[in-house]
Amino acid sequence: MAAMILAEAGDFTRFASPDKLLACAGMSPSIYQSGQLKNCYPHMEKRGSRYLRHALYNATKYVCLWDPTFSAYLTKKRTEGKHYKIALSHASKKLVRLIFAMEKSRQLYRVAA
Repeated sequence: MAAMILAEAGDFTRFASPDKLLACAGMSPSIYQSGQLKNCYPHMEKRGSRYLRHALYNATKYVCLWDPTFSAYLTKKRTEGKHYKIALSHASKKLVRLIFAMEKSRQLYRVAA
């Protein structure tokens, strides 16, 4: 999955922020406004690379299994009442921010002890 993420995302210097990378993956929330109605049920845009989105979702599933920080985050979102796939998308966004920071700083990930 890491190779697929790197192949689809390309050079990380193209992105000014992790939010731009999320938009490239099609994982940014859509905005719907009409009169007084504002985003009553926001959806994911799904306009970016479906391969990158797929790789991030699959990577997040395994990261949540093996990393206690991500596992706790997924559990927290589930206890907030979110559906599994919604909670997984939140964890994916957290993973994208982490990958972006690691790539920019050229640091390895260390599990918090």
